[in-house]
Amino acid sequence: MKVGIVGAGAAGLSAAYELANAGHTVTVYESAPFIGGQASTIEVGGGRLERGYHHLFTNDTAIIDLMNEMGIGASLQWFPSKVGTYAGGRVWPTTTPLDILRFGAVPFIDRIKLGLMAVRLQRQKDWRPLEPFTADEWLRTRLGGKAYEAVWNPLLRGKFGAQYDKVGMAWLWSKIQTRVASRKGVGGEKLGYPIKSFDEVFDVLRAKIESNGSKVLTETTVEHVLAEGGVAVGLRVRHRNGQTTEEHFDAVLITAPSYAVPDLADLPPGYRGQLESVHYLAAVVIVLELAHPLTTFYWMNIADRSVPFLGVIEHTNLIQRELYGGNHVLYLTNYLDRKDPLYLMKPEDLLDVYLPHLKKLNPAFDRSWVKRMHYNSLSAAQPVIGAKYSERIPSHRTPVQRLYLANTTQIYPEDRGTNYSIRMGREVGRMILDDGQAAFRDWPAQAKGNR
Repeated sequence: MKVGIVGAGAAGLSAAYELANAGHTVTVYESAPFIGGQASTIEVGGGRLERGYHHLFTNDTAIIDLMNEMGIGASLQWFPSKVGTYAGGRVWPTTTPLDILRFGAVPFIDRIKLGLMAVRLQRQKDWRPLEPFTADEWLRTRLGGKAYEAVWNPLLRGKFGAQYDKVGMAWLWSKIQTRVASRKGVGGEKLGYPIKSFDEVFDVLRAKIESNGSKVLTETTVEHVLAEGGVAVGLRVRHRNGQTTEEHFDAVLITAPSYAVPDLADLPPGYRGQLESVHYLAAVVIVLELAHPLTTFYWMNIADRSVPFLGVIEHTNLIQRELYGGNHVLYLTNYLDRKDPLYLMKPEDLLDVYLPHLKKLNPAFDRSWVKRMHYNSLSAAQPVIGAKYSERIPSHRTPVQRLYLANTTQIYPEDRGTNYSIRMGREVGRMILDDGQAAFRDWPAQAKGNR
């Protein structure tokens, strides 16, 4: 088979790897000048750093297995992580259960309720009973009080803005389960990081794909899926030299965000409606190279809506700063609607808005600490996954025969992430192989349940 893939992120490359390993010819098209999508990197202090913060949990088996399979498993190292929360005008350690008991931003009885609720959700292994509820209504009803209003409500509002009351409880459950899996005993959690950056994973993936005669093309834009009689037969492609060609393929996989897919392919109203029903939030990330550490924490939750960003991730409180020329590396992250004034600001103006608030985390902070700033924005970073989402999740097999879709709206109940995108990409790659071996016979009109 010849297979065309739109997008050289984690899903597209892992699907290509699966297909190329099976002896098929794959061409991956990426409009950006780099591969890796949200896990792609920039240069910081002579090292490589992800545009958006990245780490692995101990149960991220898809990427761990892939790294071992490709012979780079030794690059993955594990580090103890410290978590803090800014609430009630100060920073609180919130790494361990004992920290929660000392969390003075809420009354003692509410701290007990927070701890008991965390234990309850950790022990619940089936997400389906939670699926009918939004996180807001479930927590408001079963937790309530200061435990909800001072902690969970500002965290939900910070991450999802006006969409905070639309987020499904099953999504929140999966976040808690993932985090708990990386905790060892009562002393906190361990997080993994490929010490040569996530670049190594994607560079080796690309090399493996191309060693089998397939291609990964950057700065190459797919304009439309070519179809005949309801069957995908190829792609119209604009190359980096401006030339447009029509390329024939036996199957096509799109890994673009759902809202972009209807512009790429002619789809029936029902499936198109599924794609358009999911709202995406954009991400804005500022990376600061600092002369001094801001805090002692790796991950800082901001449970205070007077602060204009969602989280502070101090990368060099997890990974040694010598990899980045001795600089202390700090991410300031936000999920925003694409119409939000903060999303539309120039990077320098946004930095001016953010910097005064760093003194709340460390009164000694001074602007002179900032040696360099990097800015990154993603228009489709976080899909808002609501209640009862399993009833309307789009199938990987689209109604157009031989046309497949794999994007972050199809990762459920887990949150989107590099690990799950790799898992999904390999699964869809095997799906294409299975369908190809059957010569695409008996294509299901509705693929519900066949994800």
